[in-house]
Amino acid sequence: MQTPWTKPVLVALEEPGVYVSIESTQAASWALIEDWPLEDGEKLDHALLVFAAVGAGKKKPEDARKAFVDAAVEAGLDIKS
Repeated sequence: MQTPWTKPVLVALEEPGVYVSIESTQAASWALIEDWPLEDGEKLDHALLVFAAVGAGKKKPEDARKAFVDAAVEAGLDIKS
């Protein structure tokens, strides 16, 4: 899960315009668990499943990146991907 993504995702988790760089599935997992503004959501749940599949070697890190972006859009977060 620590494999870096080919391109980081910049996401404003704390406040608009203040971006955090998410560069791996592990960093994305921590963001979803620790800092996410939603407790529940279809894309959030899907991202967590994809992250687990990446950890098991069943999905590629870029699948996790896409799932993270989808979850951020669902949460209404400001992102640069």
